[in-house]
Amino acid sequence: MVISVSQSAAAAKVELQSPPRTRARNAALDHARTFLTLVVVLHHAVIPYTYFGHTDPSSFIGFDCIVLATDSFFMAMFFFLSGLFVWPGLKHKPPQVFLRDRLLRLGLPFAIAVLTLIPLAYYAIELRANPDASFSAFWWKTVTVGPWPSGPVWFIWVLLAFDLSACLLYQLSPTLLDPLNRLSLRGFDRPRVVFLFLVAVTAILYVPLRVYFGPNHWFEFGAFSVQSSRVLLYAAYFYIGAGIGAANFERGLLGAEGQLSQGGLPRWIIVTLIPYCLLWGLIAVKRLVLGNPPVQPDWYEAAYGLFFAVFSAGMMFCILAYFLNNRRSEFSVLDRMQADAYGIFLVHYPIVLWIQYWLFDFNLPAVVKASIAFVGTTLLSWGATWVLRQIPGAKNVL
Repeated sequence: MVISVSQSAAAAKVELQSPPRTRARNAALDHARTFLTLVVVLHHAVIPYTYFGHTDPSSFIGFDCIVLATDSFFMAMFFFLSGLFVWPGLKHKPPQVFLRDRLLRLGLPFAIAVLTLIPLAYYAIELRANPDASFSAFWWKTVTVGPWPSGPVWFIWVLLAFDLSACLLYQLSPTLLDPLNRLSLRGFDRPRVVFLFLVAVTAILYVPLRVYFGPNHWFEFGAFSVQSSRVLLYAAYFYIGAGIGAANFERGLLGAEGQLSQGGLPRWIIVTLIPYCLLWGLIAVKRLVLGNPPVQPDWYEAAYGLFFAVFSAGMMFCILAYFLNNRRSEFSVLDRMQADAYGIFLVHYPIVLWIQYWLFDFNLPAVVKASIAFVGTTLLSWGATWVLRQIPGAKNVL
């Protein structure tokens, strides 16, 4: 049976702030965040069939390549995309209205998910270890005794916390992010300036925490959890996104006529592949030279954290460059899924775990199992979201 390997992987649409009505929807960003939702589903669909999360008899080394890549960038990019629309939202809404909307859009789904969907998801894992366990007993133990994992929806409460902090900071100084916005203006012609700034800031914030906490430590309080080493990295992505989105959007990094939108994708791919290969090199050193110890030397964690920061930023720039350059192209599937992407993120986790539970005893290749899990989870999550959105008032939340 499968347990999603770090909850970060877990993954996640992720609720991305809706653009304010004063700005026309950006098709490229819509495509990017819907694409990332599918990446979240893929991430969870393949984890059991990897060396890292080998909880199924079948495995495939190619899935390790996927998980290493996805776990290293997609949650950070979700925070970046979410941050883009925070400052404009605060400009056009009184703080009490902004907070009410965030509580409705983030707080309510989080509360419902951790009380229903997440216990239902982990019940599939409990049955593998204890086939006679009843769901009611498992649910009561989860919410009273614990552990109470939040799965991928940890993202939602952390995003809500960032939104609340942004609301407070905006009240203190609406011009607080102007330096980041000026940096975005420079990024219109020279996106590498923003890239290097992002790498520098995230490396400074991430590497020391990774050395101190290690890669797998989570802060946990009931259903509230977050990966300790990454919390400041996520905050950096969120606030850099907020600074880029604060003003002058079309004259900044993500402008339609900017250099990032005009091509150069091959260069960003090369920039991204270098740290990715170096990450694999460090993994080989850990397994073949260090003997795969449970705790790595500080130099190892520092080097890994640096390559992680470069790869994470590079992947985000690759995805943004691709979708910005193809904003006028037809992405019919992504367009049709866009309205349901948040719901897919919320409901996919129990679906993928139960599909994997059902597949466990079948003697099938890992590629076949993962394909069934990915396609089945995507379609069922999409259908479930569509049904939920027909409930009166549900579209205000989902």
